[in-house]
Amino acid sequence: MPIGSRMPMNDEDNSSASSFSKKQPSTLPTSRTAYWSVLSRAGARTASRNAFRSPLPSPTSIPALSFSSSLTDSTTDTLSTQADVENSHGLSLPVKPPTSEQVYTTVHTEFGHCSNEEYRRFSSHTPGAPIFHKPDQEPPYYILLSTYVGYLILIVLGHIRDFLGKRFHPNSYKDLMPYDGYAPLNSDFDSFYTRRLKRRMEECFTQPVTGVAGRTIQILDRYSTDYNSTQTSLHTVTRALNISSYNYLGFAQARGGCADAVEEGIKLYGITTCGSRLEGGSSDLHVMTESLVAKFLGTEDALVSSMGFATNSTFIPALVSKGCLVISDELNHASIRFGVRNSGAQVRMFKHNDTKALEALLRESISQGQPKSHRPWKKILVIVEGIFSMEGTMIDLPTILALKEKYKFYLFVDEAHSIGGIGRHGRGIADYYSIDPQKIDVLMGTFTKSFGASGGYIAGSKALVDRLRIRSYTGPYAESMAPPVLTQIVASIASIMGVDNPTSPSSDSTLKLSSPSSSLIQEPQYHHPGSVPRSVLPSWLPLPLELSSGSEGRERLRRLSFNSYYLHRGLDKLGFITYGHPCSPIVPLLIFNPGKMMMFHRMMKDRQTPIVTVVVAYPATPLITSRVRFCVSASHTKEDIDCVLKACDEIGDVLDLKHGASKKERWTIDEICSRAVELVNIPDHGDI
Repeated sequence: MPIGSRMPMNDEDNSSASSFSKKQPSTLPTSRTAYWSVLSRAGARTASRNAFRSPLPSPTSIPALSFSSSLTDSTTDTLSTQADVENSHGLSLPVKPPTSEQVYTTVHTEFGHCSNEEYRRFSSHTPGAPIFHKPDQEPPYYILLSTYVGYLILIVLGHIRDFLGKRFHPNSYKDLMPYDGYAPLNSDFDSFYTRRLKRRMEECFTQPVTGVAGRTIQILDRYSTDYNSTQTSLHTVTRALNISSYNYLGFAQARGGCADAVEEGIKLYGITTCGSRLEGGSSDLHVMTESLVAKFLGTEDALVSSMGFATNSTFIPALVSKGCLVISDELNHASIRFGVRNSGAQVRMFKHNDTKALEALLRESISQGQPKSHRPWKKILVIVEGIFSMEGTMIDLPTILALKEKYKFYLFVDEAHSIGGIGRHGRGIADYYSIDPQKIDVLMGTFTKSFGASGGYIAGSKALVDRLRIRSYTGPYAESMAPPVLTQIVASIASIMGVDNPTSPSSDSTLKLSSPSSSLIQEPQYHHPGSVPRSVLPSWLPLPLELSSGSEGRERLRRLSFNSYYLHRGLDKLGFITYGHPCSPIVPLLIFNPGKMMMFHRMMKDRQTPIVTVVVAYPATPLITSRVRFCVSASHTKEDIDCVLKACDEIGDVLDLKHGASKKERWTIDEICSRAVELVNIPDHGDI
C-alpha cells in the first residue's frame, strides 16, 4: 500500500493526516513544492486505484524516505528513488529528497520519522533508590463473575456437544474416541479448549501477514464460513499499524545499514553455508559474533544458539542434574520449564516476583536438603526473567543479588525481552540497575526481539561457557546459525554499542544528549563495557556513520523508552488495568472476558487506521486473565501511540474495559495526548 498521506512539518501538530487514511493528501507546503507535488499526484493516483486495500501482489508504491541509516549515499538514494517513481508512474523527481537532518514530511512504513527531541527518554534506575513495584489492581466482582459464568456455559455446552457428537457424528470425533484398541489421541482439557474456544477466535491468534514486520505491516484479508475450520482468502492485503511484533528497537527494516550489511554478508558467505569451517561446526563469523556478544554484555565469554527456545531447553540440563535444586519464578517461560524437566533436577517455584517468598523458600530448601535423604543439595540454581513476557514486570535484581550473596546460590537470568530494550546503554536488566553483569552467573537472551534476527545466547565466565559447549545438546546436535542471521546480529549490536575510531571525529562512546536539558542527567557510576573496537568487526561490514558512531542506536533506545512509558501511563490514565513496569516494551491490557478478546481484536483491525494487536489467553496466561499484549517499538512515533490510545479509549468504553483508576483520577484522551511529555517524565521512585 502506498504511504502517500502527509505529516505536518512540525511534530507537535497532532492533527496530521494518518499514513493509513483513505482521504486525499492535504495542501502541499511551499518548500520543495516540485518534489512533493510529484509524490502527491502519484500517491493520489495509486490510492484511487487501490482504495486502501491492494491486491496481491501489491503494486509498486511511492518509495518512502527511510530512517537516517538508509541514507548512506544521498546521490544513490536520489537516483534509485527517481528510477522507482519513473518505472511506476512515468514521473521524474526534479529535486533531491530531504536528508535525515531536515524536517521529515513523509511517513515511513518501517520506521516512523520523529525529529522532536522531547519525545525521548532514558530508561534507568538510580542506584540505591527504592525499586518501583506497580500495585496490583483487581476488576469489579461483576467482571470476575461474568467471566467465570462465561467459561461455565462454554464448558457445559461444549461437553454436551461432545457427548452428542460422539454418538451421532463419530467420524468427526475419531481423535477423541478409542479406536481399534488404540487410546484417544486427544482427550485433555487443552484439546477441549482448543476446539471449543480457540478455534472460534482463530483470527485473533493466527493472522497471516506479509512483508516486513516494522512500524506497519500488511495483513492478508480472509474470511471463514465454517467457524474458522477453513479460511478463504480475498487475495487482498491491508496496511495496518503494527503494535504486536517483538521489534523493540525497530531493526526489522528492509532498508538501512543493517540490511546493507546482511546483503554484503550473503555475497561473501552465502545463505546457508558458513565459509571456511572450524572445529565444532563454527566459522570465523560465529567466533566473531560470540566475541561481540560477550563484549556487548560485559562478560568473559558467550556462545550462540540457532533457536531461542532451544537455548533454555538444551543448556539448562547441562547446568543442573539429579541432586540439584532449581528455584523458578512461577511465571517463567515454557522453555525454562521444559529445560528444567529434562535436567532431572528438583524444582520448586515461588510467587511471581516476590523476593520475600523466594527467601523463605531458600531457607526451607537449604535447611531440609534433598527429599528423603536430607543431604545437602549439590547445587541451587535460581532462574528468573529480566522482563516477563506475558506480564511486562521486571525483576528486583538488587534484592536478588543480595540474597545470592547471603545464601550462595547460582543465578540464571533470562533476558529475552530485556536485552537491547532497557538500560541506559541497551545492555538489559543489569545495565538498567547499573550493576556489574559479571555478578550474574548465567545470562541468557535471544536475538529475535531487539536485534531483528533469530537465535539465542548464553553468556558468563569462560569456564562456564567452555563446559556448556561440550555438555549441552545444542553443540553436537543443533544446526549452526545462518550467515545472514549472524551478520544481522553483528550489525545491530555494533549499532547499539558504537564503533571505536569510526570514519568521523563526531563519534563518541559516552552518552550525550542533544536536548538542552541533557546536562541535568548524570552518568551512573557503573561503567558499561563501552563501544566495540573496530578490529573486532570484519573489514567488509558496511556500517554508515549514523550506526558506527552509535548515535542512531542511542536514539532508538531513547525513543523506545518514551513510547513504552507513554503507552503504559496513557492507558493507566484512561482507566484500564495494565500489568508491568512502565519502561517495559510489553504492555498488557487486561480484558478478562474471553468473548471480548475477539471483539477488541476485530474492532482495532476494522478502524479507519487499522491496528494489528495480539490477544493472549489460556494456557499462556491464567484462565480468567485474558489480555491484549501491546509490543512497543522504537519505530513508532508519538502520533502512532496517540492513535493506539485513541482507539483503546473508544473501544474500552464500548466493551466496558475501564476498571482501573477511579474516574476522578482519569484524564481525557485529548489531555493525555497534549501532556504526553509531562506524563512520561513523572518519576517512578528510582527511575530517571
